[in-house]
Amino acid sequence: MTSVPNTPSLPNSPNTPNTPSVPMPETQSPWPARDGLRITAVRPVVTAPGGVPLVVVRVDTSEPGLSGLGCATFTQRFHAVASTVEHHLAPLLIGRHPADITDIFRMLHFSSYWRDGPVGNNAISGVDMALWDIAGKRAGMPVYELLGGRVRTAAPVYLHAGGATIPETLDQARAIMETGVTHVRLQTAQPGFGSYGTPRAGGGYPAAPHPDGWDVQHYLRTTPELFRRARQELGEEVELLHDAHSRLTPKQAVTLARALEPYRLFFLEDVVAPEFFDRLPEIRAASPVPIAAGELLTSATEAARLILGGGVDLLRLHLSAIGGLTPASRLVALCEFAAVRTAWHSPADVSPVGMAANIALDVTTPAFGIQEGHVYGDAVHEVFPGTPVIRRGHLYPADAPGWGIELDEVQAARYPPSTHMHERWSARVRRPDGGLEAP
Repeated sequence: MTSVPNTPSLPNSPNTPNTPSVPMPETQSPWPARDGLRITAVRPVVTAPGGVPLVVVRVDTSEPGLSGLGCATFTQRFHAVASTVEHHLAPLLIGRHPADITDIFRMLHFSSYWRDGPVGNNAISGVDMALWDIAGKRAGMPVYELLGGRVRTAAPVYLHAGGATIPETLDQARAIMETGVTHVRLQTAQPGFGSYGTPRAGGGYPAAPHPDGWDVQHYLRTTPELFRRARQELGEEVELLHDAHSRLTPKQAVTLARALEPYRLFFLEDVVAPEFFDRLPEIRAASPVPIAAGELLTSATEAARLILGGGVDLLRLHLSAIGGLTPASRLVALCEFAAVRTAWHSPADVSPVGMAANIALDVTTPAFGIQEGHVYGDAVHEVFPGTPVIRRGHLYPADAPGWGIELDEVQAARYPPSTHMHERWSARVRRPDGGLEAP
């Protein structure tokens, strides 16, 4: 290992001007070389076979044919993530041994000085998951075996029913249940453009300053009726879920939770925005239904505080937004000790590689609660051979080494990404008085 030369003084801060710099070692790894295996290339691949930009990182090694894939999908800022991987992370990784997963994760985490955030963490996640993929391939084992092996055969999933009316929503729910899915999230359209997970139509409030607005009081009045009808028509056996999508105040969240008590929700999701997560312990204490949250967290440390602070019954993280499998595996251990269950985020803006990482965690922890499901289209399967498929309401981990997923870059190039419409929709969600609302 190359040593750092003696210098008169060390810089007090990376922001201090006119301070002599300290030469850094040329060797990338602090450990003595144990074999010749090294990382030789790191690059992002951006593709949108399902209409949503997906970012996957490919890590190549000096062993011919040995490479790994990792999910880095922050679909609303995919250009920034891809640039971060290419220009900031890749130069730090060339020459490192791919087995040093924890050290590499920490090095990349510290490398930007200002840490966390969805762009940096997604970029790191792409590398982190790719290294786990490589580790499984080197061992000839699926990743779930590297995590300690299964505690369940497969992960039950929930799917989304969201119609323009209550009858449409319930019809969708029945169709989902007929496939063997036993957990269904229910959403029904509200007046205006602010509906979440359902069709949207303008002009809901023609006399208001903003006719296309979304009204929280209307939402609080009508949502309990959706679940009353659901229990009446769908029966007592199906598990029902609902997403408030971060739009409520703490008091409104408790009001909604209590109104939904008779209908025994499996969970009520994202009742308040992450800016108010410090209020989640009191909301959870007052709620008769389980509270799920965490989808918008971009810090594993904040997720740990949510677990240990009693703010959540089910932890819903977008794994790549907190940095990948390595930090998620630590959080799973905390969940086991804190009686918190997992419900990983996984709609269309999680790549099949990210879904595979979710499943690996699902089947290896007793803290598992439920897995969000998504039915990928044919084009996604063409780009990502091995994409997980829901079978009778369950997702099964692949038994192939690593994630069991490949990337066909020729097919991926057929689906170039464009700016995701979610950005434009988010900027248009307003209350009837014109005030901007959380999306």
